[in-house]
Amino acid sequence: MLLNDHNEDQHHLMAHSIVLKADCESCFGLCCVSLPFSASIDFGMDKSAGQACPSLREDFRCGVHRTLRQTGFRGCTVYDCFGAGQKVSQITYGGVSWRNAPATAKQMYEVFPVMWQLHELLWYLAEALRLQSNDSVLQRSLLSAFEETERLTYMAPNDVLAIDIPKHRADVNVLLLQVSEQVRAHALRKCKTPPKHPKKAGRGADLMGAKLRGADLRAANLRGAYLIAADLRDADLRAADLIGADLRDTDIRGTDLSQTLFLTQAQMNAARGDAYTKIPATLATPSHWFAASE
Repeated sequence: MLLNDHNEDQHHLMAHSIVLKADCESCFGLCCVSLPFSASIDFGMDKSAGQACPSLREDFRCGVHRTLRQTGFRGCTVYDCFGAGQKVSQITYGGVSWRNAPATAKQMYEVFPVMWQLHELLWYLAEALRLQSNDSVLQRSLLSAFEETERLTYMAPNDVLAIDIPKHRADVNVLLLQVSEQVRAHALRKCKTPPKHPKKAGRGADLMGAKLRGADLRAANLRGAYLIAADLRDADLRAADLIGADLRDTDIRGTDLSQTLFLTQAQMNAARGDAYTKIPATLATPSHWFAASE
């Protein structure tokens, strides 16, 4: 594709980048009310959907935000709404909270999870556009999907609830998979020596607790893989596709994730890394990686 066209697309996305990052100061604490959770290693209590967390203050801030991991709510520290919270709060409902307009509360709680999925798709599409710059047809399809998904986020509440999310996700995933296949194929062609992927490694693989220290997983397809508590220390995952992979308690100390595809901040937050873990420039190193208690 022409360089100017590619730059045009990137400038378009840069103008929208704030939408894809959570701004809790502009949200009505929707994740603390709308979403359910059960007592587990990630949460210290049961909470049903639509029930406000007891730590949610009147100003919609979290009363235990600085001690979430120490007080049994580490699940909150790995969550990311991709900016859906402020979109629902400030755009969909015009800045009027569920406390000020109780009649809207139930609907707002139902709209938020849908908006969350739409914003997650926007993030993946933006990442796909960043990764893919050689196929002009695919690039335009990605931009079209981004714009259509963004349009859906500005619809009225009832219209948002009527969106066929499974179908829309499936349509977007076709494009994301094309990007993954092209980028990984290109990475493989550049490898001086072909990677030797572990036999069990693959899309949707059950690798919970797997011993993969030092594994060569360059350009591997690990979409939706279960990597819970797996040992990936010092492994090489450059150009590996990790979209939807479960990285809870995955040991990635010293791991090279610098060029990994579709890796989110939430996945980083869920894993255990260190100062030697190489992460994409678009993500931040989680502060709890260096906490003594971790």
